[in-house]
Amino acid sequence: MGLATQMGVLNCDEEIEMNWDRIEGNWKQFKGKVKEQWGKLTDDELDVIAGKRDQLSGTLQKAYGISKDEAERQISGFEQIITVDVVGQASEKDV
Repeated sequence: MGLATQMGVLNCDEEIEMNWDRIEGNWKQFKGKVKEQWGKLTDDELDVIAGKRDQLSGTLQKAYGISKDEAERQISGFEQIITVDVVGQASEKDV
């Protein structure tokens, strides 16, 4: 374990994993945001995804006819939006 990890500094992969753990745990809340981002996804598909990043990637590839790299790029952009929303909500609650 590196010094940064020991000091509580997360690397990007760990931060993304924590975000998806949060998304999976609160899927009903985040499902609407996913539906807004990717409107072609059906409620049944969203239920199958159930907050799992790899399931979302595969479903996006199938529904939109895009490559795995493109699906991952779109999901990464979505993660940034979600992170901003979560941080913004936390900031508003602190006020």
